[in-house]
Amino acid sequence: MFESAEIGHSIDKETYDAEVPALREALLEAQYELKQQARFPVIVLINGIEGAGKGETVKLLNEWMDPRMIDVLTFDQQTDEELARPPAWRYWRALPPKGRMGVFFGNWYSQMLQGRVHGQFKDAVLDQAITGAERLEQMLCDEGALIIKFWFHLSKKQMKARLKSLKDDPLHSWKISPLDWQQSETYDRFVRFGERVLRRTSRDYAPWHIVEGVDPNYRSLAVGRILLDSLQAALANNPKGKHQGNVAPLGQSIDQRSLLGALDMTLRLDKPDYQEQLVSEQARLAGLLRDKRMRRHALVAVFEGNDAAGKGGAIRRVAAALDPRQYRIVPIAAPTEEERAQPYLWRFWRHIPARGKFTIFDRSWYGRVLVERVEGFCSPADWMRAYGEINDFEEQLVNAGVVLVKFWLAIDQQTQLERFEEREQIPFKRYKITEDDWRNREKWDDYSQAVGDMVDRTSSEIAPWTLVEANDKRWARVKVLRTINEAIEAAFAKDKK
Repeated sequence: MFESAEIGHSIDKETYDAEVPALREALLEAQYELKQQARFPVIVLINGIEGAGKGETVKLLNEWMDPRMIDVLTFDQQTDEELARPPAWRYWRALPPKGRMGVFFGNWYSQMLQGRVHGQFKDAVLDQAITGAERLEQMLCDEGALIIKFWFHLSKKQMKARLKSLKDDPLHSWKISPLDWQQSETYDRFVRFGERVLRRTSRDYAPWHIVEGVDPNYRSLAVGRILLDSLQAALANNPKGKHQGNVAPLGQSIDQRSLLGALDMTLRLDKPDYQEQLVSEQARLAGLLRDKRMRRHALVAVFEGNDAAGKGGAIRRVAAALDPRQYRIVPIAAPTEEERAQPYLWRFWRHIPARGKFTIFDRSWYGRVLVERVEGFCSPADWMRAYGEINDFEEQLVNAGVVLVKFWLAIDQQTQLERFEEREQIPFKRYKITEDDWRNREKWDDYSQAVGDMVDRTSSEIAPWTLVEANDKRWARVKVLRTINEAIEAAFAKDKK
């Protein structure tokens, strides 16, 4: 894959000086149009051989363009904060918003290549990392991002010649870093595994651009033109910034039976049993979260359910067992302007807790396949795609040691009506009822279908849904607490194996 980047590409100074002014002007125009339209972010990934001009080229781009709209980030060794969370967390929180450009050194490709080159893991782990990178990039592009991937290349002969030249030059020998010497010794392995990564991850939505790095004039013009062409093509794309393909419909029930309809809504607890079991489960939860084994895990609880199903009451009973410093409750409403400028899952990634901590989501990422689906706030392609994206997201959490529990609190229509009417009669509960709540009752069947599809497609072995019969609030609260406790204990048991 690197043959064309080892033939000595070069541009003479006269040609370079003649072309740069027009290129700079066009890049600035594209950059300001990107800011004005604010339809998509630009993510530039910088990879390749040490000494091939990566840093010099990005520095030059900052001179050619407006650096106030470019975020240059380097991902070196993981910090303690990053080590306490899933690996992708460090990249998600650094994503540029729509209208801006982010340049990533030491990105997900750098991490997987260095790990494989230095024997930290085998090919199977590298292939898993490659697959993860493909899924991440596909999702970002589906959300509208423009990803531009550069591999700066030098042949082995060119690399050795550069090192010898700098070593013998007292004025420039400082430019040689320990990483340069290290890569000179591992060049063959780095290029072999690099070719494997590029071959597997160069896709139509995010192709690799291999640039020979010997001649700075050629390198600078090549990168500038690729960046300009990519920006202009994306800016000229359809107004929504992404293609919506044909979507096959999901199947419908033909016998009128549904998942929620199969729940036994008569389950209930009398008050004495409730009080006894509630205190017992709360004490159990408090002890589990103080257990030293919890240092290897984080806890995430997702609460979804019908309006007036008792999510808030269940969350309060969970929180009542704990020190406020141990947990955080994240209420999810309509996205803010800041959140709309990012891919859909960004606002959830930013709230993933560190090990030993507990985050409660009052509504969650499942809004895309529930409210957004039913109310038409996103296209069928968006919410159909979201099932796979959510499964991948949750798998990353669980693989990183997060104990993930997901609740759907279900009530029947009559119970909901009674609770709505009660809320309207009681002053301190009146704030809980809105016109949207009444309007949503008209779409009861649509929401029931969406919930059934959601559970069918996202209730997995690693992140199962717990359906809670919530006509009786006491039953629901105890079931929620007991489920959380059992999930933590199951995670502790796996640690022993």
